[in-house]
Amino acid sequence: MIDISTYLLYVAASAAVVIVPGPTVTMIIANSLRAGTGAGLMNVAGTQMGLALMLGVLAAGLSTIVESMADVFEVLRLLGAAYLIWLGVGLWRSNGRLGRTGQETGSEAGASRYFWQGFLVIWSNPKALLFFGAFIPQFVDPALSAVPQVLVLGVTFMVIATLLDGCYALVAGRTGSLLSRHNVCLLERISGSCLIGSGLWLAFSRR
Repeated sequence: MIDISTYLLYVAASAAVVIVPGPTVTMIIANSLRAGTGAGLMNVAGTQMGLALMLGVLAAGLSTIVESMADVFEVLRLLGAAYLIWLGVGLWRSNGRLGRTGQETGSEAGASRYFWQGFLVIWSNPKALLFFGAFIPQFVDPALSAVPQVLVLGVTFMVIATLLDGCYALVAGRTGSLLSRHNVCLLERISGSCLIGSGLWLAFSRR
């Protein structure tokens, strides 16, 4: 059983990590502004699927898997960088129109597109997996079985991320309907710049 004080400290630390905007949050906000809350929430669902797979990798033995798949992660890093840059360029080319007809997010194809976009963005940075593997073990009691603790802490992180990222989607979705086309266009430029910057950083970061 995880010590309650350690667990509460972990919850606070996880919230602090999640609430800081990064490529995932930028994508959620941008899509919620453009296509409504539903698009952002599908992004959230996709990122949580990605986190669930990362949790599985961690529980299975992070160091062994990373060492055996080093070349795969290197290719994934470069592809992820290109994908983030592509998303950023797409936002820069946008004209600020809000796609709130319901066709994009209401259709199965539209919802699926936003879901997989969230999944790809979270996996576009293999360092997220390494961070996951460095962050969670700090709160694992070595005197107890590791796998159950990793699963509990990982699921807790996912719940916190779902709630906070979902709030970003809800607020951005509601705010988008109140913004002028010019302001939406400006926010898309800012979001696009952040995604392009993240992609370039990921591409030129050391292996």
